[in-house]
Amino acid sequence: MWNDTEEPLAFLISFRTYGTWLHGDERGSIDRFNNIYGEPLYPPDRARRELTTGLMRWSPVRLDAVRRSAVQNAIVEVCRFRGWCLLASNVRTNHVHAVVANPGIHPKRILNAFKSYATRKMRKTGCWNETHSPWSDKGSKRRLWNTESVERAIDYVTNCQGDELPDWL
Repeated sequence: MWNDTEEPLAFLISFRTYGTWLHGDERGSIDRFNNIYGEPLYPPDRARRELTTGLMRWSPVRLDAVRRSAVQNAIVEVCRFRGWCLLASNVRTNHVHAVVANPGIHPKRILNAFKSYATRKMRKTGCWNETHSPWSDKGSKRRLWNTESVERAIDYVTNCQGDELPDWL
């Protein structure tokens, strides 16, 4: 069942838009001190939420239909340009998921490429005119070591993100 090499078969890359899931949020949260797989999230905390909201430098970023299209096109473009195999992707109003078959590089480079290409594409299409990044810091770079985990990640990205988003949203 496990891959016998030192390289995972694929990565599940996820990242959020700026300010859309803060520490103290009612959904729970993680931070650099509480970031172990399987450990519980920090519970909702109104005081922490108010503190993190007060520290925000600009408004939360949402991806409307035009921005989502630009981000999706950027992910496809960077994968094609770099020779990465994109197995699935889903761009939502406040986050992005993508499954990429192992291109033989560190997943942090994939995450950074997705964010930079997406920002550049949104600027080029005129739907992001700010000087700051639309993305929160960091993101998730889950390693997928066997075919079952790859299949489950693809299913999660394509079928478990909610209904299709309308073009007007």
